[in-house]
Amino acid sequence: MDSVGVAAAAPDAGPGPAWQSKCPWGAPSTTSISCSLADVMSEQLAKELQLEEENAAFPEVVAAAEGPFITGENIDTSSDLMLAQMLQMEFDREYDAQLRREERKINGDSKVSISFENYRKVHPYDSDSSEDEVDWQDTRHDPYRADKPTTTPRRGFIGKGKDITTKHDEVVCGRKNTARMENFAPEFQVGDGIGMDLKLSNQVFNALKQHAYSEERRSARLHEKKEHSTAEKAVDPKTRLLLYKMVNSGMLETITGCISTGKESVVFHAYGGNSATEDKVIPSECAIKVFKTTLNEFKNRDKYIKDDYRFKDRFSKLNPRKIIRMWAEKEMHNLTRMQNAGIPCPQVVILKKHVLVMSFIGQDQVPAPKLKDVTLSSEDMKKAYYQILNMMQQLYRECNLVHADLSEYNMLWHDGKVWLIDVSQSVEPTHPHGLEFLFRDCRNVSQFFQKGGVAEALNERELFNAVSGLNITADNEVDFQAEIEALEKMNEDHVQNHGKKLSTFSSDGDPPIYDE
Repeated sequence: MDSVGVAAAAPDAGPGPAWQSKCPWGAPSTTSISCSLADVMSEQLAKELQLEEENAAFPEVVAAAEGPFITGENIDTSSDLMLAQMLQMEFDREYDAQLRREERKINGDSKVSISFENYRKVHPYDSDSSEDEVDWQDTRHDPYRADKPTTTPRRGFIGKGKDITTKHDEVVCGRKNTARMENFAPEFQVGDGIGMDLKLSNQVFNALKQHAYSEERRSARLHEKKEHSTAEKAVDPKTRLLLYKMVNSGMLETITGCISTGKESVVFHAYGGNSATEDKVIPSECAIKVFKTTLNEFKNRDKYIKDDYRFKDRFSKLNPRKIIRMWAEKEMHNLTRMQNAGIPCPQVVILKKHVLVMSFIGQDQVPAPKLKDVTLSSEDMKKAYYQILNMMQQLYRECNLVHADLSEYNMLWHDGKVWLIDVSQSVEPTHPHGLEFLFRDCRNVSQFFQKGGVAEALNERELFNAVSGLNITADNEVDFQAEIEALEKMNEDHVQNHGKKLSTFSSDGDPPIYDE
């Protein structure tokens, strides 16, 4: 049998698998409709095909969008500008509706309401907006003001007979006082009285006003102290920057913390670093004395510096912040004098504005105890007394200084001897009050050691003569102080007339010699 006969007989064969009934080389059962090239390039046909695809994918959206936006048959939407304005109008309507929903959600049933009217989109083509809608701010009722302004005549009252109302009426004054509360500072919360007819009496209003002014002043003081001054165990940003620079330069290795606080300064402990110069050796442990930049503690301390000839020309009471820097500089110079004379005191490392770095009197971050806090034996107490007597004489004769605040609070006990600290207020004997300060120091030292059981302790008058070398003979304290004031007056007149400071006193107890 030839191949043509086999191919013709194959379809008539018996039943078999499905794949055997289909021939890949057979003719297709359906034929596609042919179209011309002009129909394919027709824009109308392309739009119809696009609409069919959109209707199949988004039937609802297309149904809503059908009309002038798609077909372009409407003349009003043929302009792109008009179409853009209509789209913007729809967007503004949705935005305003969202703002109204937010208003209703936030306000609720509250008497105090807010409005987003300033944020709404007022579109010129919005024809659906009602003309009778007005802003709520134009119609709200202000209980503080009358519906119609009433003026009080010059005679001070209105009305006749029993209906006379004066300007001192309780209701009128109460409403005026309530309205005046709006003039208080914003930080003073007075509440919201809208919807309530409040009436404040004059007594209550005056009390609130005074309290508001007091709170405003207190807030200003606290803000200034926080920004521009040192506080207890804390420093201001400028001082902190100075300390950072010392650490970054390698002068200090680290600052551990605060070890002491006082009326005029805060003292921190730090570990010393490496010095930039070879001639200066930085101690292993340092004490950083930060003078407080608050001015309250220095109001009565200008007398220690304004009459000191070293700072007299630079003293300006109108610039208190310079006084604080001069106060730190004064302590540095006084410590340098004491160190050159061999008096046990902290060693000055560096001075930066109002920050003074000194050697630390103590060990392992533990400061040496004050003389008032340490318990000494009778021998050590006697030893400390004679050491202090010797230091007071050295301070007066060799350093030409008077401590002016010497007491058991400013003396430390370390390594079996007394160390003097806090000499920022120290002055020279030529100071107009130098001898008075010396007599006060002698009284403090004498009373402390007499209470401590030192039998050899001199009284304040004997100690004053022993330290100063003066021979003031007076039977009582009043006459003794009178002679001291006379010497100070004589000294002040001499300095003003000749401009010479007091020369070094002789050791044989003679009166002071003025060097002409």
